[in-house]
Amino acid sequence: MNLTTFFQTFWDNVCNTTLLEAIAATTGLISIWYNKKVNILVYPIGIVSVLIYVYICYNAKLYADMGINAVYFIMNIYGWYNWSRPKSSRHSELKVSFQSPKARWIGILATILLFVALSFLLSRYTDSDVPYIDAFTTALCLLGMYLTTQKNVENWVYYFIADLISVPLYIYKGLVFTSFQYLVFLLIAAMAYYSWKKEALLNNKETYRKETLLNA
Repeated sequence: MNLTTFFQTFWDNVCNTTLLEAIAATTGLISIWYNKKVNILVYPIGIVSVLIYVYICYNAKLYADMGINAVYFIMNIYGWYNWSRPKSSRHSELKVSFQSPKARWIGILATILLFVALSFLLSRYTDSDVPYIDAFTTALCLLGMYLTTQKNVENWVYYFIADLISVPLYIYKGLVFTSFQYLVFLLIAAMAYYSWKKEALLNNKETYRKETLLNA
């Protein structure tokens, strides 16, 4: 595909974008921005976006993405609860933190197992024309969403890789607004990683200081 054809296809997709997709993409962008800011509004706004994308992905034959958005709905409910509930008498809410080395390896293994399972299901039992790409981005996003509910910095690494793959995937599927959404997600994920990393380091210092005072 030459550059002229690409831009013509891009423009045709823009013109054919539905209001529903535009709403889903816009609420998704707002949600991810609140996620970057560690603001609990990420969850109610995210619920609106993922419910719309269940319908959109079904029509685009992105069945794993449809399934992940259904799971996102459940995990948004869980994350909303987990972020807001008291963790202990000393902390009013869950704090941003790093995964332990063991948890990181478990996350990588879980991603691989999810990819293998989803690839098998999509390639054998659906008419998806991109089963392996769909399976890989879905596995990454599932782990990313779980780590978000735990306020682990590493969630942004999973999201960054998934977003990088999703930009051309959704252009290929003719969902240009969604592709643009993932492009913005990609930029936000890069910024958010450093923002969350800084906060996690500060939280570690604060925890160490409090433990030192208690043990003194």
